[in-house]
This record gives sequence, C-alpha cells and structure tokens, in this order.
Amino acid sequence: MSKTVSPAIAVRGTTGISMSAGLPENETVKAFEKDLSKTCKCMKWSPYGDYFAWANGVKVTIVKTSDWSVLVSMDKPRVAALDFSPKGTFLATWEVFTTAPTTPQGTLNVNVYETSTGKHITAFEQRKQLDWEPRWTSDETICVRNLRGDLLFHKSSNLTEVEHKFANQRVQSFSVSPASNPFHVLCYIPGKQGQPSLGKLYEYPKFDSPVAIKSFFHTGTVDMFWNKKGTGVLLQTNADVDKKGTSYYGMQTLHFLSVKGDTCLVQLSKEGPIFSVAWSPLSAEFTVIYGFMPAKATIFNMKCEPVFELGIGVRNSIYYNPHGNILLMGGFGNLQGSVELWDAPNRKFINKLLAPDTTLLEWSPQGTHFLTATTAPRLRVSNGYKIWHHSGSLVYERPWSQQEELWEVAWQKFRDGTFNVPPISFKPIEGITSSAPKASKEAYRPPSARGIPVTFKLNEELDNALPGSGQVSKAGLKQKKKREAKRAAKAAAADDDEAPESTVVKSSNPLLDITSDDPEKRKKIGRIKSKLGEIDRLKDQQKSGKALEVNQLEKIKKESSLLDELRALAL
Repeated sequence: MSKTVSPAIAVRGTTGISMSAGLPENETVKAFEKDLSKTCKCMKWSPYGDYFAWANGVKVTIVKTSDWSVLVSMDKPRVAALDFSPKGTFLATWEVFTTAPTTPQGTLNVNVYETSTGKHITAFEQRKQLDWEPRWTSDETICVRNLRGDLLFHKSSNLTEVEHKFANQRVQSFSVSPASNPFHVLCYIPGKQGQPSLGKLYEYPKFDSPVAIKSFFHTGTVDMFWNKKGTGVLLQTNADVDKKGTSYYGMQTLHFLSVKGDTCLVQLSKEGPIFSVAWSPLSAEFTVIYGFMPAKATIFNMKCEPVFELGIGVRNSIYYNPHGNILLMGGFGNLQGSVELWDAPNRKFINKLLAPDTTLLEWSPQGTHFLTATTAPRLRVSNGYKIWHHSGSLVYERPWSQQEELWEVAWQKFRDGTFNVPPISFKPIEGITSSAPKASKEAYRPPSARGIPVTFKLNEELDNALPGSGQVSKAGLKQKKKREAKRAAKAAAADDDEAPESTVVKSSNPLLDITSDDPEKRKKIGRIKSKLGEIDRLKDQQKSGKALEVNQLEKIKKESSLLDELRALAL
C-alpha cells in the first residue's frame, strides 16, 4: 500500500464542481481547476480513480488525476449522464432521445469515447435513461447492450459490429457477471398473460441452453446483485401490488442462482418488504434487511442458509466497506438516520450513531471512514456532508450555506489491493461535535393526547432487543411469543364459520348484529366482523396517540368498503 495516497472527494452543487484532498487535511485541491458553472449535470470517477469526468451543460471534461491536467474537453451541451468501462478505457455519455422532421427515427443518443484521447468510437440508440449504460465484461473484451429486448454483444476492439446476438427473447433487463472469462449473463424475461416470468442465466456465448433458470409470478421489475467473484447472483423480484393485500410496499421475493447451476428461494423469517440486499466483498455471504418495521437483518451463506441474525432495528440500508470486514446498516429516507456498525467476519457489534437527514452514504477506499451527506433535491435544507470513523466518531463536517445546494459527493476510486485491510477499532477515537441541532427524541403526540400518561411503547419490539447483541432478551422473547399466539388465534378465527365474540366490533351499528343460516354467508360475515374488530382496535390506538404503520393506516381506510360488503350480505 502506498502511504502517500490520499483519496480525493469530488463535490457537485449550485457552486459548480470542486475537489477536496480528503482526510486528514480536507483542503481544496489547488491543482484542480474548479468548474464554477451552476448547471453541472453529472460527474463520474473512473473505476481505478485515474480519471475524473463531468458535464456542465456546455461541455464534457476529462482530467487525469495524477496531476489534474485536462485530457479532453468536448462541446456536448445535451449530455445528462456519464459512465466509464470497468478499466476506464472508455467513457460513455447519454443524451435525451429526440426526434425531428429531418430525423423521424430519432437520434443516436449514446456515444462512446476513448477516455485518454476523446476519440469518438461509436454511437447507438438508448431511449430511456434507466439502465442506459452499455455493460462491459471485467476485462473489457466484450460490450453488451439491450436494443428493444435483444442483447447485442460487441468486441471492444470493434464496437461498430455485432459479434453475437441474443434475439427474440423479450429481455427486459440483464446483468453481466464481474468475473473474468468465461463470464455469465443473467436475463429477466417478463411472462406473458398467465405464464411465469423467468430469470435465465447463460454462459457467454452459449445461448442455446441456460446454466440455471428461476420462474416466478407477480413481477413488475427485478434487481440483480452479483457477488464480487461472479460465482453467484441474487435476483430480487418486485411487484407493485401485494395480491394478499398485506403490504403497502407491494411484494418482493429473493432468488439465488449460481454459475454451477444451483438455484433456490431465499427463505425470510419475517413478513414484510425486502428493504436492502448486499453481498460481502468477500463473496461468500450476503445480508438482507426485511420485514415490517422494526426490520430484521440476517446474514446468509452461499447455500442461502441463515448463519447469523443481526436482530431487529429501524434500518433499511446495507453498506459493506471495500474490504468486507465492516458492515454498516442504516435507517434513512423516512427513518431517523440510525447507523449500526459491525465487525462482519467475527459477528461483533462495534457502535451505533445517528446521522439524520442522510440522503447519500459512501465508504472511503481505505475502508476506515464513511461519508454521509444531505443533498438536494431530496432535501433542500441543511445541505452538507460529514465524515465518520468506523468506531462511531465524527471527524469532519462541511455544512452548506442556505443559499446554495449540494447535489452530490463522491470519493475517489482505487484498484483492489491499493489499501491494506484496516484493523477494527471498537473504542471510539477522538472526534468532533456536530454543529447541527439535535433532533428531539420525544415521539410526536397530537394535541388531544398531550398531558395524558403514555400507556404504550412506540417500538415495544425494538425496546426488548439487546443493543448490538444480534439477539433478543428474555422479555423480548416473552412478548414475541404473546404476539405470535395472538396472530395464530386471529388466523384460526378467520377460518371459523363465525368470528369469536372477542374479535367482533363492540358497536351500536345494527349491521354488526346480522347473521345468516347460509354456512358460506355466515363464514364471510364472520371474517368481515373480525377485520372490523381489528380496525376498531387500530382506531383506538390512533386516538391514544400511537403512531401507526402505513399498512395499518391502509387497513383503517378499508372500513367503509367492509361495511358495504356486510350490508350486501344482510340483504
């Protein structure tokens, strides 16, 4: 490892693009000439960090990071996105697809350039910005793109000609393995009406027979996650609507496929959405955060067997450091910004902290620090970024003025092996105190509930978990068993011919007193009464000031339709 290497930090916002030297100095890189344009649309580090490129609405610029000198400057006012090939040999740009009377077929809006010279290599059409990037194999020998459901394979030595074509399969999305030759391609093919969707894994260029296949129903989109060695891939299926009506988030499932032909469904032990999936950079295990809040986190091995439970918590994001020895889990977005840090190989809790209003998080290339930022347009107030040590200490803070917006912060990339695996510090190092005001820890209570003694716990399940242990206390287990018993009793009641008295709404509404001699009708009436009873309890909890989950609020909204059903059965 070179001790002189200090990863730079690129910053993009309404003040343009600037470069910081990063830790420990955090000073401006004077050799980098700032771009003061207020319309810098995008920026990108090359995978090895030897190039940096950006587009400002007028031109695209590429600099060499060894001395920050400008290599290429191209007049490209319409470029809205950039991407480098795996070794940084090529730079691809994307522009909004347009048509005109003179070009009714549209423009070739993706252009590929040689990074070091700016020489134009080829151009092709990609109408949507989602998944617009051409995909290269890790050795850059082959470039792959999707053209209206057909996969086109080009040799990088001749990007203007198609070497192989995987046609007539209606491929909606695909992913190329990061392994060296032979490499594999995972294709997602949506099912036609009444037929399942398919995930097909192929070894290039053997497209006659897939290495592995997974089939599934109720899918709108998929996400694909390869491990770093390219030996296995996770396929997450996402449906916008949960057919069971139990989740506001829709319905997700997680499947595993290996290049050896193995496939399986990853069994998750808590009901609810899948929030985040991430492979360890060591490639032998992956972590999943799932289930209704507070969410559960589990580490699985390559056989999709759970090997360690990280307990429950208010989290929805997973970030491994580049070496895979530290696991970070965060609760961002509509959550309070909690962060947990773990010694991943030894399953030991390191520390926890709060990073509220975080919209972006990234590990340093050394794997010792991580960066959190509050950026626009997600949040237009309190913009800025902070750098934290993995022991939980804040070591640097850069707030933005209220008149300016921060859009993006990105750490310089480096080749694998540039930095040694860092030792883990369980004792917080000396840090600084944040200048940002601390958020109140009190739960919101409506005016009607203020001054009244609290008779509930906002996160009873979370309170019963031992901090950082990955296990649940005896009290927590006792409460869990009670909840499971209640759920089991409720499920059994739903299958009875008539709902038990305890589940029927206590109300003066005459509709709730109806019954029927018809066994089928009586069964339906019982089920509706049971649901109304659950809604009644939720409404009582809401009146007492308890903050309900989104899916619980959705249940309350169904009350009128359930009463309409009951009214129809009474006729």
